[in-house]
Amino acid sequence: MNSASKSFLESLLSTPGVSGYEESVQEVVRDYVGGVADEVRTDLHGNVLATGNPGRGLRLMFDGHCDQLGMVVSHIDESGFLYFQTVGGWDPQQLVGQRVTVWTSGGEVPGVISRKAIHLLTPDEKKKVVDVKDMWIDIGARDAEDAGGDVTIGDPVTVALGLQEMRNGIANAPAMDNRTGVWVVIEAFRRAMEKGVDCTLVAASTVQEEIGLRGARTAAYGIDPHVAIAVDVTHATDCPSIDKRQRGSIALGDGPVILRGPNVNPRVHEILTTVANEGEIAHQVAALGRAAPNDSNALQITRAGVATGLVQIPNRYMHSAVETVSLDDLDRCADLLAAFAGALAEDTDFTP
Repeated sequence: MNSASKSFLESLLSTPGVSGYEESVQEVVRDYVGGVADEVRTDLHGNVLATGNPGRGLRLMFDGHCDQLGMVVSHIDESGFLYFQTVGGWDPQQLVGQRVTVWTSGGEVPGVISRKAIHLLTPDEKKKVVDVKDMWIDIGARDAEDAGGDVTIGDPVTVALGLQEMRNGIANAPAMDNRTGVWVVIEAFRRAMEKGVDCTLVAASTVQEEIGLRGARTAAYGIDPHVAIAVDVTHATDCPSIDKRQRGSIALGDGPVILRGPNVNPRVHEILTTVANEGEIAHQVAALGRAAPNDSNALQITRAGVATGLVQIPNRYMHSAVETVSLDDLDRCADLLAAFAGALAEDTDFTP
């Protein structure tokens, strides 16, 4: 990962993009990919689509969703405390005590998610999982008028953003799901275009995956790809309490995961594994016996059907403020997708 690519990742992870509020992070994407794409456009849904070699050969789509879990302000009480709804699949226990930012039209407003101190909880309350309705955001406001001077109903909220590097090339941040996927598809696009490919390549930074795979559906309908690869995170199983008998053996640092199962075209899987082996790109294989709960699901059944692949980044502690990945896995994943693009010919047949 060179310095420019690393800076791009850091920018992605420090920029907000709650589902439905992705404008800021999409600007980061456009700025980075604009210098290497033949065309960059944003559709009416908010998807950013970077195209290379328009009109040449097969249409190949790389998909990574840019949206993240977050919250929206739903009420400001008379004391100036903010109440909120969650956006996406939060475990409410992950939210208690988090530092947050409310992203307002006037700028960033810092705050903390709070509940009663443990000393004040009743014995029954201590036994219960905390509910979102029993939490609030404290921004230090004096009253509703003070809070409402900056914060508006519907403003998006994120936990405190930013990348923290750890040992052995491991790093954590909120929104690794799925800014890592966005980084991979845009970086793979750049590497593929530098090497040269014989296909029309479209890298899509899609929106609203966390609330129903919405951006991938509209983007793919417009692109009408012959073949598509979605990049998202998957559960790493190299930490305590996860049953590898069902989830497989997936470790940080052992490379991206190439998925097999009914959501994956067998020919796409074959080409992915072939180029990985020939290029000596470390990778792992996992299986899923149903349609995946990510953009590959929507891609596969777009229009008359798309030959779809799914490549995943191992991620510990998904849907938390400390999602943890290997930076080496990201680099290898970008190399894998670029190699896949380079292996396609105009007459490549994906018919099972």
